[in-house]
Amino acid sequence: MVISGVFVILLGFGVIPVILGGEAGLSPGLILLAWILLCLALLALDIALAGSPRALRLVRSGTERTRLGVPAEARVYLTNTGSRRVSAIIRDAWQPSAGAQSSRSRLDIPAGERRLLSTILVPTRRGERRSESLTVRSLGPLRLGARQATLLSRGTLRVLPPFNSRKHLPSRLARLRELDGATSLMVRGQGTEFDSLRDYVRGDDVRSIDWRASARRQGPQANSGEHLVVRTWRPERDRRVIIVIDTGRTSAARVGDEPRLDTAFESALLLAALATRAGDRVDLICFDRRVRGRVQGATGADLLAKMVDTMADIEPEILETDWTEIPAQVRAVTTQRSLVVILTAADSPGSSAGLIAALPELTERHLVVVASVSDPEALEARTLREDREQVYEAAAAERALVDASRVSAALRQVRADAISASPEALPPLLADHYLALKAAGRL
Repeated sequence: MVISGVFVILLGFGVIPVILGGEAGLSPGLILLAWILLCLALLALDIALAGSPRALRLVRSGTERTRLGVPAEARVYLTNTGSRRVSAIIRDAWQPSAGAQSSRSRLDIPAGERRLLSTILVPTRRGERRSESLTVRSLGPLRLGARQATLLSRGTLRVLPPFNSRKHLPSRLARLRELDGATSLMVRGQGTEFDSLRDYVRGDDVRSIDWRASARRQGPQANSGEHLVVRTWRPERDRRVIIVIDTGRTSAARVGDEPRLDTAFESALLLAALATRAGDRVDLICFDRRVRGRVQGATGADLLAKMVDTMADIEPEILETDWTEIPAQVRAVTTQRSLVVILTAADSPGSSAGLIAALPELTERHLVVVASVSDPEALEARTLREDREQVYEAAAAERALVDASRVSAALRQVRADAISASPEALPPLLADHYLALKAAGRL
């Protein structure tokens, strides 16, 4: 049973008969008691006439998957199996991070009929957002009180990473087609995979001349230098790209409006979309002290679908990452030379010591790229020195930038490529670095 605000107002109106009765010589206490009893009787009658909330039958439907920040609709069909009309206030108990736009809705459900309760959700966190129940408050005809019940009805919404960096994909694919020679714009340079033979034209690199093929085409009457044949090359295909995402404590730090882990996911998705279009095989490992998620053997659209589904439930773990296990995790995927991309925080000598110690075992066989997020606020803080507080902040920012440069230098000493950028710039920068490796024939 629930008492409404209308009942409280009705009790307040009891002041009027008390005042009038006092002027007529009646006992104010008796009048007040009579008024309270009358209000309680009306409340009991109102609740008795209210429809039973337990007579409602619930069926859920609506969107089951969405991306972070994208609105989704959660629908619940309520069927009144009772004999009385149910005029109700209903609350669908979604988690706060599901981002329900309205917490309560009013529905009027006649006996034997069905109504739809629609809730718009704009989730603010990845993962599975849940609603375990609906709370139904069935009001009486006088609106003095209500019958309330909580009905179990589980709803789930799987929230995937937003993949906002996909806006950079068309331009990078265009550059990839240029490398492949699939567009009219031909880019000079060569990969390491033989493609075909063609006639020599002025401007070709003489190192590309295939002398044996040229000799076979030379006729007995041919002049020297005629019918030269050159090899054409294309960027390498069917290479292996292994993306390792650090899910340890440093990935929980927020840079800008999102955790470092979310920026790592964005970078991994853009790189995977580009690499699979280039014909390379992509594997994903999310690791701290154990494997939090793995995607292996998928290609094309299936690769991205499995990656976002795996990433959806992964949250940072507040513990140190065991970098000594990373070489073993990579060996479990392949023993062939591969591009290993490690997405982590490489801005502090103390937290990066384990990573730097483990890298030589990887760089001995693989090409390693360490990508990290830099804080744009630190770059801004180093220039503001108007008062004492800003001077201290500028000094701290300078120290942080010096530490980050020391880590980058240490990474290069163990033959790893180090790149760092703001959350918005890191995904396209990593994609550009991958294309540069392709163009240089290093992969």
